Amino acid sequence: MMQAKKIWLFFAVSMLSVAVLFAQKDSVLQFSKNMSGDFTYFNVDNLDNIYLVNNQNQLKKLNSRGDSVGIFNDVRKYGKLFYIDVTNPLKLLLYYQNFSTIVVLDRFLMVRNVINLRTQNIFNVKAIANAYDNNIWVFDEGDAKLKKIGENGDLLSETVDCRLIFDTIPSPTQIIDEGGFVNLYDPAKGFYIFDIYGALKSKLPFTGWKNVEAINKTLYGFADSTLYEYQPGTLNLKEYQLPAVFNNALQIKAANNKIYLLTEKGLQQFTINATTANN
Repeated sequence: MMQAKKIWLFFAVSMLSVAVLFAQKDSVLQFSKNMSGDFTYFNVDNLDNIYLVNNQNQLKKLNSRGDSVGIFNDVRKYGKLFYIDVTNPLKLLLYYQNFSTIVVLDRFLMVRNVINLRTQNIFNVKAIANAYDNNIWVFDEGDAKLKKIGENGDLLSETVDCRLIFDTIPSPTQIIDEGGFVNLYDPAKGFYIFDIYGALKSKLPFTGWKNVEAINKTLYGFADSTLYEYQPGTLNLKEYQLPAVFNNALQIKAANNKIYLLTEKGLQQFTINATTANN
């Protein structure tokens, strides 16, 4: 639990620094690293390890120095990699949507377990996530339920059928378990926020966001040239304009006081100049 708190503390500081950064007229970003390649997706954990997926669907892990420390290349068996959850660096979740399969890796990118959701009668899932108790959240659109499963795939708990409380079924592309809440984000409908016991707490109509994060119960997301920040329970949606360098990014992420931009040419890393940002 202490490690998890440190993870979110590091990321919260990063996101607050980003908010300050975008409020400044002068850029406080310092370019620090470029990783050229045809990458389609990336993620970063709290230890500054970078996980890169190339157009051949190969997953490579780089350490904080940029050295390759692991490769996972079993693409023939599982197909196209759809999403990676690196919330827990010791337990990575790889989701292959076309085969409804979750592959659980250790920190060396060795397979710990493989979960075929279809064998659990779960057939239509776009979003998964590590749960606070080391289990796994999935949203089953077939049953319209948020479900928690164990690492062996067994169903542990589930919410009521969302068709009983909503006019339309959520189709979340992200699930984030943070601060005692489970945040489901559907870009077309907004946020659906549950507590960890599966009770719906609120619904927020913020649509069109990308690269959504929930840090210290505050929601962040990017859209076009804007960073959005919102704390549930308030009426204050904050907006910060992004520098021009962000305009053509395929993916954006803030982590450990750094900003990462994925473009068609590769991954760029920027360091936030905290001294300049605070002046």
